[in-house]
Amino acid sequence: MSRDSVRRYYDALDDHDYDVLEEILAPGFVQRRPDRTFESRESFVRFMRDERPNPETTHELVAVVDGGDTVAARGRLLDSGRELFEFADFFELETGRITELETYSR
Repeated sequence: MSRDSVRRYYDALDDHDYDVLEEILAPGFVQRRPDRTFESRESFVRFMRDERPNPETTHELVAVVDGGDTVAARGRLLDSGRELFEFADFFELETGRITELETYSR
C-alpha cells in the first residue's frame, strides 16, 4: 500500500495530475528539500502546478524500499531522456497518504 502511494506520487507529478497529487498528500503535508521547504499540501501542489522551473521532467525510479509507514525511493530526474540529477526521497505515510517528504539530490 505505501509503495503504491509513492509510485502514484511520481506518476501524478509526471502526468501533471494535480487532483491525484492532492488526493495522496495529507492536508498537513511538508516537504523539505535542499533549496526550500513547503509547509502545506496547498503550497506544494501550487508550486508543482504553476511555478515548477521545468514541468516537462519525468522521474525514473531505480529503487523503492517499503518500510511500512516509511518508504525510500531513489531515482533520476530526466528531461527528454537526459539526466538532470539523481535524487533520494524519504516518505512518511499515514493511512496511505504522504505526510512528510525529505528530498536529497546530487
